[in-house]
Amino acid sequence: MQLRRLALCVGLTLALVSCGKQSAGTHAPAASRNATSPSAPKAAGHSGSAQPKAVEQATDQPSKITRINEDGSETVEDVPGDSGAHNPLLAAVASTVAASTPAAAAATTTATPWQEGVNYTRLVPAQPTDVPAGQVEVLEFFWYACPHCDALDPSVETWKKTKPGYISFSRVHVLWSEAQRSLARLYYTLDSMGRLDRLHSEIFKEIHVRGDPLVATDPANTAETERMQTAFVTKFGLSPDDFAKAYHSFAVDTAMQRADQLVQRYRIDGVPTFVVNGKYIADVRSADGQDRLLTLVDDLAAQEHRR
Repeated sequence: MQLRRLALCVGLTLALVSCGKQSAGTHAPAASRNATSPSAPKAAGHSGSAQPKAVEQATDQPSKITRINEDGSETVEDVPGDSGAHNPLLAAVASTVAASTPAAAAATTTATPWQEGVNYTRLVPAQPTDVPAGQVEVLEFFWYACPHCDALDPSVETWKKTKPGYISFSRVHVLWSEAQRSLARLYYTLDSMGRLDRLHSEIFKEIHVRGDPLVATDPANTAETERMQTAFVTKFGLSPDDFAKAYHSFAVDTAMQRADQLVQRYRIDGVPTFVVNGKYIADVRSADGQDRLLTLVDDLAAQEHRR
């Protein structure tokens, strides 16, 4: 009975942080995953970290100390052992020496609250990115009808204004089903028209606040979906003819094909999900919160930028 209750709690928790490919909460746990690449074989990832040896050796202290007297003679004294009160002089010297070593200095400068295999997953093999040298690519995989993407989006919009200049950020709309493909086409159409910045947040509002799904009841009825989406964009001053021309353009078809390739390459099965520089993947659940997720993305991007 206790195991059943635990499983139920875990299931409910997952349902609160992501929308899955089949249903909410099906996103894979944050463990090492293999990325799909046409030219690269599957390889095992890495996870976890070993405890520092300094912890294991904390009680390995000398039992005696030799002092040099003024007349040149030596005096050997016992050092308190198991009482826990170590010689303060030895402790100070040991601390100074340890802090001065290159390994200790490196550990201090690279200290991080994030744990691989827990807060993020390393992608093996790392995937190529499409950004200029000196830039770090950050991708957000999302879906307009996902309530978790809607909840995260205001934070992402704020983060976009303050993120470091070396981060090249872009969104990728998933295309798992016909309904999602229809919303992806709306996204990439507005992007090709240069109107995405104005209407991106409005699409979330239309779906989650006003209750207009922007997709026909029968997702296969693409003509009805296009009519609904055209009616929506014309409210913001877009020409129906210009919208229709872009909607069926080669550029939008190409953008959707690339989005589909990225979804498959990174094996995205839940949204919202972030991929940093083709190497690391994280979501709200693994980072333990929306604000922590964006901080994690910043830290991973900074790490990549220093390389």
